[in-house]
Amino acid sequence: MLTLYIISNCDTCRKARKALDEKGIPFKTYDLRKDGLSAPLLEHILHRVPLVEAINKRSKTWRELSDEEKDFDANSGRELLLKHPTLLKRPLLEVDDDTILVGYQDGDYDKL
Repeated sequence: MLTLYIISNCDTCRKARKALDEKGIPFKTYDLRKDGLSAPLLEHILHRVPLVEAINKRSKTWRELSDEEKDFDANSGRELLLKHPTLLKRPLLEVDDDTILVGYQDGDYDKL
């Protein structure tokens, strides 16, 4: 079964959920804010999605970070995501053991 990592009040996450529902594709949701982002889960995601791709630089949380925090490396980037799970781009759709799709635009799930 697919896993959709979301934040419940995110409009793009709602669109992704609706698209999967409309296509009749079964999935489970994992709310990064409510359920939390643990170090093992973050490593699971980053094994499939590069750190630079995983950080949402358009988010309000990103804009509120200091310049020092924005200048991250692999270790500090992980710490940043664990401290601020809303920095993780979303939605993330885990399709299989090797693939996680990042973000959502209309038509992205048509091939599922």
